Amino acid sequence: MHDPLSKFSQWLSDAHAHTAIHDATAMTLATATPDGAPSARIVLLKEATPDGFVFYGNMESRKFRELSANPRAALCFYWVPLNRQVRIEGSTVPVSEAEADAYFASRPRKRQLGAWTSQQSRPLSSRAEMEERLTQFTQQFAGGAVPRPPHWSGWRLVPHTMEFWVNSDARLHEREVYTRADAASPWQHTLLYP
Repeated sequence: MHDPLSKFSQWLSDAHAHTAIHDATAMTLATATPDGAPSARIVLLKEATPDGFVFYGNMESRKFRELSANPRAALCFYWVPLNRQVRIEGSTVPVSEAEADAYFASRPRKRQLGAWTSQQSRPLSSRAEMEERLTQFTQQFAGGAVPRPPHWSGWRLVPHTMEFWVNSDARLHEREVYTRADAASPWQHTLLYP
């Protein structure tokens, strides 16, 4: 029985343990517009379970606008010191309000205030404008909890393809891919030529 999610968990644990890897949860998130124009950026993985891979951010940002219009996405982890890469493709769904609230409450206060401050992906006239917004929200929530902004939540990528790559001499890398038709289907395992 092949279980790519267990394998991913072990590789992520290995990456966390490696002292030369600054943040093992850093991953490239690739999205696309409905007509197929791609974009990619680094985000942080916040949860990996059998249900999928979760990341959070501003729902008004380019990445989340693209996911709303085209819910298919890809993730890529590359842990250079381990000579390992994991590619994941699948469909995305928003996390529940309760999940978003719980994760937001666990964030450091400065990051909570930053979520209110940033109008992500929108033009900014000056750094001073953003600092004024931060001061405004710091005063607004002084002495109390910072609630989750209505525009801030998360998405879960439900994988249908997971590929594991290990660097090897002579460019003869090890590659294995796991695929499934949907979340209820069993995983199929195949080795690939490099």
